[in-house]
Amino acid sequence: MTTFIRGGIAAVFLLVAFAANSLAAGVDVNATTTGLALRGYDPVSYFKAGEPQAGDINLTADYKGATYRFATKENQEAFQANPAKYAPQFGGFCAFGTAMGYKFDGDPHVWKIVDDKLYLNLSKAVSKRWNEDVPGYIKTANEKWQAIADKAPSDLQ
Repeated sequence: MTTFIRGGIAAVFLLVAFAANSLAAGVDVNATTTGLALRGYDPVSYFKAGEPQAGDINLTADYKGATYRFATKENQEAFQANPAKYAPQFGGFCAFGTAMGYKFDGDPHVWKIVDDKLYLNLSKAVSKRWNEDVPGYIKTANEKWQAIADKAPSDLQ
């Protein structure tokens, strides 16, 4: 009986911890319900490996209330030294969607580094459209982000 109660308390504690983490991420970061950014992919790997790499659950860092995972200790340390350099723009939301004034999910597999900044898009089809005028869409998205960063995605539709 005691083991069951302890197990139940532990389960409640974990649920509260996950809920608190997801709420802490806020609306300006595209994170899972558990507060995980980039769906667990290592943000530094885009810059250093030239591709998204899955992060290790034991190598994490928090930034803007979300949890990022890393493939290597070196990547974790690089991120901790300068998280703004490696975190995706627009909180990991779709760059093209941001330019349109919306917050759509950013797919970690549909990405581009422009001027040493990481941008994600919703899909390959959306990315194709975004690639038609990357500088123009980035400029517009930067302007729109100021107005939508603190709004929930559902408030923008």
